[in-house]
Amino acid sequence: MSEGTDNDPFYENIPVFEGFGRLMEPALYQALPDGWAIGIADIVQSTKAIRENHYKAVNMAGAAVIAALKNALDGREFPYVFAGDGATFAVPPHDIAKARDALAATAAWVKSDLSLVMRVALVPLAIVRAQGLDVRVARFAPSPNISYAMFSGGGLEWAEAAMRRGEFAVVPASPTIRPDLTGLSCRFEEMPAARGLVLSLLIVPGADAETAAFRAVIEDVVAVIAKSPDMSKPVPPAGPRLRWPSAGVELEARTLRRVRTPLFFRRGLVLARTFLYYLILNLKIRVGSFVPAVYLQQVVENSDFRKFADGLRMILDCTPELADAIEKRLEAAAAAGTVRYGLHRQDAAVMTCFTPSPTNSNHVHFIDGARGGYAAAAMALKAKAA
Repeated sequence: MSEGTDNDPFYENIPVFEGFGRLMEPALYQALPDGWAIGIADIVQSTKAIRENHYKAVNMAGAAVIAALKNALDGREFPYVFAGDGATFAVPPHDIAKARDALAATAAWVKSDLSLVMRVALVPLAIVRAQGLDVRVARFAPSPNISYAMFSGGGLEWAEAAMRRGEFAVVPASPTIRPDLTGLSCRFEEMPAARGLVLSLLIVPGADAETAAFRAVIEDVVAVIAKSPDMSKPVPPAGPRLRWPSAGVELEARTLRRVRTPLFFRRGLVLARTFLYYLILNLKIRVGSFVPAVYLQQVVENSDFRKFADGLRMILDCTPELADAIEKRLEAAAAAGTVRYGLHRQDAAVMTCFTPSPTNSNHVHFIDGARGGYAAAAMALKAKAA
């Protein structure tokens, strides 16, 4: 493998594919160049925090990893995946130091401002490959505005397990060192299920699964979902509801980097900003090149509710009948040893946003279930394996 350089941006050169049904085509995925590293973060005891109604904070922590690194890299593209209670990404050699600093600062911020514990690790790709695994990346475009990374090769799952064992840990920074979380917010309201329920879905290969058999199951599930209205997207066609003050004011105030500024002052600043935001969107006031209707349409189009990262992860707004059909298919596949899976049903979805500039169309909107989400699906998967 060749080694990535500043002048040869590997990730940006990967062709973008459209049509989520193609996600299992091997030719779409390219192996990471030598010298890269895998960054991983997750919240310790996230399901307990979610049960205690801290799901917004858990999701904010996961999205903060991506926002911190994106800002540290001055907006440059890099492959990442949001996992609800954490995130995973890959960086080339010349960005490893910045990635380490971003992880360390984010872990410190999560502890000091969100009262959560975040594990963070940086795993050399060479060590992943020494296990006989790989990390390959594709780029999926849910809209003309943006693309999201998809990962295959088994390397991410191994790296996550290594992090949980305490290997490759990044030490949190001093509490006085804060990540740059500019653009991170959670201003929209919960999105209640419109079709019956919100389903969190996680499917990974069985221990001895054949690649072709696993691919067939994933393609079957995706094909069934594709027949449902709007691919079971959990975001309303007109965009999520917005109210003022939003439930995320406190969290957004804590993202501001003014360490010595009292929290009540930061709250006031966010209240003022979000009130203006509320008026502009609800009254559809055009401000320069910002057109509220266009922005809200992009929010819907750019929503990150389905992905592949060594397994299929989806948040769906679907009927109970569709959820039952998916579960029945997965039960049969699990009995055959082809997959391991976890499902979690809830009544709403939640959105966490990363919008460096509202006038650019590439703003990012991460979706998770509002009553357990990906974390609960992962717990269900582990319970089945026990």
